[in-house]
Amino acid sequence: MSNAVKDLTAGTAGGIAQVLVGQPFDIVKVRMQTSAKGTYNGMLHCAGGILKNEGPLAFYKGTLTPLLGIGVCVSIQFGVLEYTKRIFTAQNLARGAGGAGGKMLSGGQLVIAGVAAGLANGIVSGPVEHIRIRLQTQSNTNPVYKGPFDAMKKIVSQHGIAGLFKGQCVTFLREATGYGVYFLAYEKLIQREMTQKGIRRDQISPMNPILYGAAAGYALWAVIYPIDMIKSRMQTDGFTPSTGQKYASARDCVRKVWRTEGIGAFTRGLGPTIIRSPFANGATFLGFEMASRLLYS
Repeated sequence: MSNAVKDLTAGTAGGIAQVLVGQPFDIVKVRMQTSAKGTYNGMLHCAGGILKNEGPLAFYKGTLTPLLGIGVCVSIQFGVLEYTKRIFTAQNLARGAGGAGGKMLSGGQLVIAGVAAGLANGIVSGPVEHIRIRLQTQSNTNPVYKGPFDAMKKIVSQHGIAGLFKGQCVTFLREATGYGVYFLAYEKLIQREMTQKGIRRDQISPMNPILYGAAAGYALWAVIYPIDMIKSRMQTDGFTPSTGQKYASARDCVRKVWRTEGIGAFTRGLGPTIIRSPFANGATFLGFEMASRLLYS
């Protein structure tokens, strides 16, 4: 099995872990981001309303899409990240930099690797998250879409392939910015422990990838949350003026939200994200690291 296949497989394990742990928090976040001001008093009010009106299974509404899609997305993230890291490692070896084996990448190298991973991921995550958000926010009593495949079929038939990629520019901005910071934070924490203890990566306690993943997740959301809110608004907006389109572009969305709802709208739904982040991101890196150890052993 090639290194690329091993990295993609380990990334898939991390992605599945992320979805199973984080999905209930994500639906609360999306409902709060896309609802009108005053709809919910807070995270618990939103979660309680979902539970009361739609039942416990509603917290996993639209899960098939992310389970398949996010598995692929995280697989791509780690595949591109590790590939780029190997390129930089070879460059470091040629220059005599990066410590033993050239594997101690600089901050700049890690940011570039993270940005590359984010952009590659964005090609898949854009339509995957678009479908998921449509399913998460539709009426439970009179749903427009029967499921992810029905949603894709209807969107493509009515609006073409481009309809699946609604909000794609904002998605690329979010992924490039977020994953540059995300992987920088995680890899620097890993490097720090390896240097301080004089150990290999596979000798790090399994508990620490959970902690470092949690920290990296907080770093990511601190940077991208307002961008993510705009993405959610764009991906729940109508496709045309006749179908209720409110925003002509991402810039128009920022202007209108700022003018009508104020700065608070850009952080609405942050509560469930803060709670979800350490669990989902810790699970992601634990899944990736443990699968990598198994595959590379």
